[in-house]
Amino acid sequence: MKTSLIQLLLVAVVAVSLFMLWSCTSQRDAAKTITKPVSFVVTPDWARNAVIYEVNTRQFTKEGTFDAFAAHLPRLKDLGVDILWFMPIQPIGELNRKGTLGSYYSIRDYKAVNPEFGSLDDFKNVVKKAHEAGFKVILDWVANHTAFDHIWIKEHPEWYNRDENGNIISPYDWTDVADLNYDDNPALWDAMIEAMKFWLTETDIDGFRCDVAGMVPTAFWEKARKELDAIKPVFMLAEDEGQRDLMVNAFDANYGWEFHHIMNSVAKGEKNVTDIWKYFAKEDSLFPPSSFRMMMTSNHDENSWNGTEFERLGKGAKAFAVVTYTIPGFPLIYNGQEVALDKRLQFFEKDAIDWEKASDFTNFYRHLNELKKSNECLWNASNGGSFTPIKTDLPAEVLSFVREKNGNRLLVFVNLTDREQTIHFEDKEIAGSFTDQFSGLTVEIAENQPLILPAWGYLILK
Repeated sequence: MKTSLIQLLLVAVVAVSLFMLWSCTSQRDAAKTITKPVSFVVTPDWARNAVIYEVNTRQFTKEGTFDAFAAHLPRLKDLGVDILWFMPIQPIGELNRKGTLGSYYSIRDYKAVNPEFGSLDDFKNVVKKAHEAGFKVILDWVANHTAFDHIWIKEHPEWYNRDENGNIISPYDWTDVADLNYDDNPALWDAMIEAMKFWLTETDIDGFRCDVAGMVPTAFWEKARKELDAIKPVFMLAEDEGQRDLMVNAFDANYGWEFHHIMNSVAKGEKNVTDIWKYFAKEDSLFPPSSFRMMMTSNHDENSWNGTEFERLGKGAKAFAVVTYTIPGFPLIYNGQEVALDKRLQFFEKDAIDWEKASDFTNFYRHLNELKKSNECLWNASNGGSFTPIKTDLPAEVLSFVREKNGNRLLVFVNLTDREQTIHFEDKEIAGSFTDQFSGLTVEIAENQPLILPAWGYLILK
C-alpha cells in the first residue's frame, strides 16, 4: 500500500512536469509564429520565376555606352535572363573622386545621366528595347549618400551628417561620398522619392536595387514603396540581409550575403554542408516566406574587391552556381559570368569584359535558366516548392535535397568537396528511375545502391 502511494505520487509529478514542458514548448512555438514577419508587399507576378542579371555599363563593352549594350539584348534573351539590373547610371562626383573615372555610387545628380554612357534618351531607348524583348529593368539607387559636389550640399546643408567640427562625414572609408541625414529632414525624404519617381515616369523602369538599404530608415523605404507603387507596380531589391523589417512593407527581395560567404568558406574547407542547413533553419525563422533572397556566386563588389568566383570557389564554381539555382532563392548572374569572366574588373577605371572568349559557361547558364523556368518547384520564394533534405551517410560533404510542388519534383545532389564521394541513402523512398536534367540520360537508383559523384559533381534528377 505504501509503495503504491509513492508510485502514484511519482506518476502525478511526471504528468505535471510533462504538461508544463508541453505548455512552455507550445508557448515558445506560438511566440515564434507570432514574431515571424509577414510581408504586406505585393510582388509583381512577373518576378515569380525570374533570374536577375547585373549590368555594369562602363565595363560591359569597349564603348561603355547604352547603345553598345543594346546590341547584346538578343544574346541575353537567348541566355534566358529576365530582369536587367543597371548599376548607377547618373553623373559621378568629381570632388574627392576615387581613381580616374570614380565610383558609380558617388551620385552628383539624381535626375541626370552620366554622359560617358550616353543621354537620357539613349537610356529610354534601351529600356524600350528591353521591354519589347520581354525584359524588366531595375535601376541601382543610392539613397544613403551623395557626391561631395551634389547641389544639395550647398542648397540643403542640413541634410548631411557632420562630425563634432561641423565637417560632413563619409560612411566607412568611402571618402568620395557625403552621408545623408534622414533624421528630422522630411524634405529630404520627399526630394529623394521625387527623384525615384522621375525614373519611373520618364524612363518606365520597373523598380530599383537599393544600395546599402539597411543604412537608410525603414520608414523612408515604406513611404517610397507606397508612392512608387501608386505610379506602377515595382520590384524592389535591398542590398541588405540584417534588417528583416525592410521585407514587410518595402522590399520584395534582399541579399543572401551570409549564404554567399558560407559558400566561399565551404569551398575553402572551412565550413561544410551542415552549415548550409543551419543557415536555412535560421532564415526560415527570420523572413516572410514570400520574400526573395538573392543568391549569387559573384556581383560587382565581390568581383572587384574579393576576387572572381574562380579565385574564391576554384573548381567548384559550377557546383555552387547549381546550388544558387536550386535552393530557395533568386539567382543572379553578374555580367561576364556567362563567358567565365576570370578577372577582377577595376572599379574606378575602364576595364572592358572580353565577350569573344569561348566558354561552356554560356550553355551552362542557359540550361540553368531553362531549368528554373520549366520547374515550378524551383520558382522564387513561396512561388517555389518544399525544400527537404535527403538523408545520406555524407551529410557534411554532399548537399542532398528534394524540391517539390504540384507534382513537379526534383532531386538535387551537389558534391561540395574536391574529392569523389560515394553516397549511400538512408531514405528508401529515393529509389526509382530518373532523368538527369543536364545530360538527359536515365539514372536508376535501386534500394541500397550507392550514387557516385566526382569532385564538385552535381546531379539534378526528375
